[in-house]
Amino acid sequence: MSKLSTATKRLLLGRPFRSDTLGHTLLPKRIALPVFASDAMSSVAYAPEEIFLVLSVAGISAYSFSIWIGLAVAVVMAVVVASYRQNVHAYPSGGGDYEVATTNLGPTAGLTVGSALLVDYVLTVAVSISAAASNIGSAVPFVATHKVLFAVAAIVLITSINLRGIRESGTAFAIPTYAFMVGMFLMLVWGLVKVFVLGDDVSAESSNFELREDDSHLYGIAFAFLVARAFSSGCAALTGVEAISNGVPAFRKPKSRNAATTLLLLGTIGITLLMGIIVLAEKIGVKYAADPATQLVGAPDGYQQKTLIAQLAEAVFAGFPIGFYFITIVTALILVLAANTAFNGFPVLGSILAQDRFLPRQFHTRGDRLAFSNGIVFLSGAAIFFVVVFGAEVTKLIQLYIVGVFVSFTLSQTGMIRHWTRLLKAETDPSARRQMMRSRVVNSIGLGMTATVLVIVLITKFAAGAWIAIVAMVAIFGLMKLIRKHYDSVTTELEDFEWDGVLPSRTHSIVLVSKLHGPTQRALAYARASRPDTLEAITVNVDEPDTRKLVREWENSDVSVPLKVVESPYREITKPVLDYVKRVRRDSPRDVVTVFIPEYVVGHWWEQILHNQSALRLKSRLLFQPGVMVTSVPWQLNSSERAKRERIENAPGSSRRGYEPPAGR
Repeated sequence: MSKLSTATKRLLLGRPFRSDTLGHTLLPKRIALPVFASDAMSSVAYAPEEIFLVLSVAGISAYSFSIWIGLAVAVVMAVVVASYRQNVHAYPSGGGDYEVATTNLGPTAGLTVGSALLVDYVLTVAVSISAAASNIGSAVPFVATHKVLFAVAAIVLITSINLRGIRESGTAFAIPTYAFMVGMFLMLVWGLVKVFVLGDDVSAESSNFELREDDSHLYGIAFAFLVARAFSSGCAALTGVEAISNGVPAFRKPKSRNAATTLLLLGTIGITLLMGIIVLAEKIGVKYAADPATQLVGAPDGYQQKTLIAQLAEAVFAGFPIGFYFITIVTALILVLAANTAFNGFPVLGSILAQDRFLPRQFHTRGDRLAFSNGIVFLSGAAIFFVVVFGAEVTKLIQLYIVGVFVSFTLSQTGMIRHWTRLLKAETDPSARRQMMRSRVVNSIGLGMTATVLVIVLITKFAAGAWIAIVAMVAIFGLMKLIRKHYDSVTTELEDFEWDGVLPSRTHSIVLVSKLHGPTQRALAYARASRPDTLEAITVNVDEPDTRKLVREWENSDVSVPLKVVESPYREITKPVLDYVKRVRRDSPRDVVTVFIPEYVVGHWWEQILHNQSALRLKSRLLFQPGVMVTSVPWQLNSSERAKRERIENAPGSSRRGYEPPAGR
């Protein structure tokens, strides 16, 4: 079984990498773009859709605001991208928003950012994969009716690809990411040319439908709230920007410059696609409703609403079905692969938090392929949980989304302002001061915009589900505080301990005996070899005939160690032994008591159930007794030989060391 699991692991993940090959896994810009920017680019597949969906409540007339909302989102994206270009130059170590906030605002602000980003990375995976399921469902009805199953399978697939290492996952994702970019640009350019240049009649399949307004007829403050909510949903397009600042160490040198260039490409492509989709959708009359059955007037019975991108592709490539299917496929792929941004950002952030002792240290450990495997697996499990709980519904999940990322945006920009202000106090070079002042202005504008968006998001999405994300952030914040408190207390405890140098006055060794056989004799021999001051064997009388037989055999043997019988009126083993050891310690408190326990080494899991249960219980209790040492004396049964060979072959690090099983096995 162990050999099979190892073979499966090697098949899925490949051969392990040596630590000194880490530099070969670093990313050039052409690979870094699909790795870190796929989330921000792919969000244009559902962010415009969410804008139209929210505005549909107020009827068709509200769609006229979609372009203005899109422009507002584009402006915020441009400012955030410009701000984060300052971040990656100032903090290239990979801590991103967490490092900026911790360094400039203190550990509490840094931990707030860390908890917010961890939650948002999980939701990035859940939202992206769910959106992919919806897009594929527009062309494949089976997926539409089994979205949860599709989403879970997609997350598992991306997890396995990322476990193979950053470089390989980037190469695997580059082709579909660039295919999406090319396909979307071709669709938008051709669609806009047909509408504005050729004057063709390009109409979406839903253009002839009417939208039934909400019965409440939204006016005034209510309508402004609706527009603000549409804007906050559209701001999902900004997610993924922070991942580059967290992933700077994964870039090739010069790391900061390459990361800043990738950020610029991300912003340019994202804004272009976002505005292109909104303008084209508004011009060809796309109708997209939250509840098509009641809101779309004129739709045929059983009408299956396609996603906004699918409707655009169908209208633009009318008479050319290959174009429609190509856009549908690459959009679904980019949405699936968009989760890769989180799969690269979450493990790196988790590693940094673990290094600062806010997360278990296992998150800082690299796996066979030099990826942070534990962080990848944890992210996968958390995302699957959200997908299953919310039924892979984008509209439900997106209400939880982007709260965390705008919390981190706001605190990061605040930290950067303080960073530049601190540096300006000590800088005397006029040129450097001008550069710092320009950077501070950029971050100040970024703070104003991201803080405004955060307030809008909290107001418009809190009751709709954002409160769940906030509760999750608070819970993770508290958990990380407790983890750090534990690590600090252990460190203090160990540092405060002062060894007085006083050795134990004597050693008292006890060998536990159940029968006089090989394991017992080995334990006695090992105990004698340790040269204790006192050596005795004890057995617990749980069965009178068996105990009498053991005593007779002991007396007739050549064993010179005295055997004591400990009575057990209630046929227990653990408590009488524990009481006896405590009595020895009480009589001689300066003595060290060593308990030798014979144990079977078995080769099958079911044999473990049949043996060693008493030994395990005894060890678990004796370990808590001060001044008591527990020594296991193994006795290898024949079945353990095969298991021993497999354990050597499959021991942690054996494959990393180049171990190969002998030929013919």
